Amino acid sequence: MSIQGIRAKPESMRSIDSATFIGSYQAIGGSLDQPAALVKFVNNSDVSVTISWDGIDDHDIMPPNSFVLYDIETNSGSSSRGLSVPVGTQFYVKGAAGVGLVYLVVIYIVEQ
Repeated sequence: MSIQGIRAKPESMRSIDSATFIGSYQAIGGSLDQPAALVKFVNNSDVSVTISWDGIDDHDIMPPNSFVLYDIETNSGSSSRGLSVPVGTQFYVKGAAGVGLVYLVVIYIVEQ
């Protein structure tokens, strides 16, 4: 497939209100519908947020009013499809109750 046949598309943005945080992991939206090439968390709240890819282990931290970007597919090799986060992956966040939202943005690749 030529490079002209490859398109990036977003999934619907997911969010969670930090006012609902209880100190343990909570799902942020539903699981992935497509294999994700890019995943971005935006912490638009006034509390630090811990990120988990499995709801059990701590994988990353976001200070208040910051973001984390995982550019999964970049530099992943020369195959027609690069590295991606699998369909069905559910992301989780935890923190103390705060003010503001935490967002999850997912971009996937479509070969047309």
